Amino acid sequence: MLVMGTREGGRGVTGKREDGERTAPAGAVLEVACDESGSDGENLTGGNTDVFAHASVRLSMASAAASVREIRDRIRSPAEEYKANHLLREKHRAVLEWLLCPSGPIHGRAHVHLTEKAFFVVDRVVGLLLGDPAEAAPLFRAGRGTFGDEAWREFLTSANRLLRRNGVRDGDADRTEPVDAFFRTVEALCRAHPGTDAAARLERLAAARPRAAAHRARILAGPALVPVLNPLLPAVVATAAHWSAGGQPVHLVHDRQNMLTPERIAWIEQTARLGGIGLVEVRLVAARLDPRVQLADFLAGIARKIASDELNGHGDAELTALLRPYVGTASVWGDARSWAALTRQADDAALPARPDPVGRTAR
Repeated sequence: MLVMGTREGGRGVTGKREDGERTAPAGAVLEVACDESGSDGENLTGGNTDVFAHASVRLSMASAAASVREIRDRIRSPAEEYKANHLLREKHRAVLEWLLCPSGPIHGRAHVHLTEKAFFVVDRVVGLLLGDPAEAAPLFRAGRGTFGDEAWREFLTSANRLLRRNGVRDGDADRTEPVDAFFRTVEALCRAHPGTDAAARLERLAAARPRAAAHRARILAGPALVPVLNPLLPAVVATAAHWSAGGQPVHLVHDRQNMLTPERIAWIEQTARLGGIGLVEVRLVAARLDPRVQLADFLAGIARKIASDELNGHGDAELTALLRPYVGTASVWGDARSWAALTRQADDAALPARPDPVGRTAR
């Protein structure tokens, strides 16, 4: 088994950290374990969570197993399988802080790619209809304040329905209804708020009905290889990009997930190669058999909860600060205030300029 780590010392030299864990020599493949939290498929506006988190850790199997044992020893729950909610309980606050703190077992060896689901919907519908992802953030920031909470939720719901396939039946009489409903919503908002920046941006969407109709025709013709609204696949590509940024190729070990079919894994690997990302392979494992994946599962659930609390205006300042070093700057996030808290970046950096590794109309 390949031992993972960062490059230390000269080329070809294997280093050793102060905690005794060896690091991979330059050019060796980093093996990184991954898991996610907050998956609601393509139902991003009516699901159970408002944040999707994809976490990854690079530890040796032995170090990860020792960390999981330490968590179990500290929590002492009779549960056979531990999840993030064990650490998120107030009575186990000290264990949670220990896991995330600078002296903890995953600090500097873990990463979280966050997706704010409501913004992801806007990002995808703007990208699909206008072909310009830079338009998504201005619309997202202006929309809620201009239209109000209820009308903005209606817009998000209609956009979600336009883009997703789930719920479509082959015998439906009116298969264009999601298109009609979306443009009715857009036109009603434009009429109600003339002259506003948000309405002006929606007017550009209103002129793109043929693209929306073409999208519905494609997804009604059959399931897409890469669903436009599922955040997992771009998160995996972004995770590989993060860990390979230093020049070392990456092998991702991921918890089993129905979305990660052999065809989609092949697509992820090909997309990464075409984008110059050093992803060697994605391999699926059972989380219960790999303590590294268990740690990624803990971190994903913890990060999703902390980020969601921050997004909804009742974040815990101490926990947000502890999560901050793990949050990837390529995360898909549109709310400026919470992003500033999660990353300590200025409000105008709430959505970093980022290439989209997943084509919005990919099939």
